[in-house]
Amino acid sequence: MSVLRLTGAWTGLLTDWLDRENLPAPEIRAALAWRAPDDIIPGQQWRALLEKAVALRPAAIAPELDIGAGVQPHHVGVLGYLVLATETLGEAMLAYQRYEKLFYGINIAQIMATGHEVEIRWQGATGFLGQMGDGVAIAALITFLRRQVENPPPPSLVTFTGTPQRPGDEQAYQAFFDCPVEFGNSHVRVRFPAEYLGIPMPHRDPALRALLDRQAQALLQALPDNDAFDRALQQLLPRLLAEGRATLPAAAKALHVSPRTLQRRLTTHGISWQQFLDRARTQLAREYLADTSLSLSDVALLLGFSEQSAFNRAFRRWTGTTPGKLRR
Repeated sequence: MSVLRLTGAWTGLLTDWLDRENLPAPEIRAALAWRAPDDIIPGQQWRALLEKAVALRPAAIAPELDIGAGVQPHHVGVLGYLVLATETLGEAMLAYQRYEKLFYGINIAQIMATGHEVEIRWQGATGFLGQMGDGVAIAALITFLRRQVENPPPPSLVTFTGTPQRPGDEQAYQAFFDCPVEFGNSHVRVRFPAEYLGIPMPHRDPALRALLDRQAQALLQALPDNDAFDRALQQLLPRLLAEGRATLPAAAKALHVSPRTLQRRLTTHGISWQQFLDRARTQLAREYLADTSLSLSDVALLLGFSEQSAFNRAFRRWTGTTPGKLRR
């Protein structure tokens, strides 16, 4: 069985909390300082660092919620940007589920419909992080989404497999999530009314905007001398690649044209769909590889490859070299 782990970028949550609390904590800071954003940290190690840090504030009530509330897109890396690039809250949940492996190293989230409600829930593996680790994760998730939505509605239910750690924690959790919170449950879960799934995501994050702008510039070379239709295709392609459905029929459907019409538009540029796709992937790959905050696995997934090895082979075919050599 795969071992639960987290990205090195996530540990910045704890460093930021130590800063806000004016806690020197030299031993903890030293353990965190050498972690690069694309490093991995075993779940047990994260749990130990977290418990050691909150012990420095013995009178604090549910300090894990404050740690999670400090989340920023860079703490979750490319997963955060993929979620922010979605159109609706429902798409954001699906994007999280698809790319959760970037964060935990394994896929453990499930999206379930129950009557007029939908929930995202995590199987027992999250218990490996302890109640504090789970509290940080769900507080970060809810905070992340709240920042993207106008007048964000509360969840209808949040549950945890663990139990409150300190007196007053249960009330603090209910106040933070603004909904009923249950402990000792079979799953960690966040439940929403189904109508919430249509809430639009407004794309406010400046780092995401910069990433999308770089993507657009890279794709200009895939279809030179383009018109409005071609630019719409260029803007659509990164999302289709990241969702693993960069096919001509899927692109045509998203652009509200027939596959034959789309192919005819590409023919005016003297290329087929596959040639356009390879050319666009090459340009995007060069752009992503220039961003050292993205691991090679991140780049492979962003380009629609399920395995890094498949990306390596394709990149060598396109450029005559490997992604690693080009980055170096």
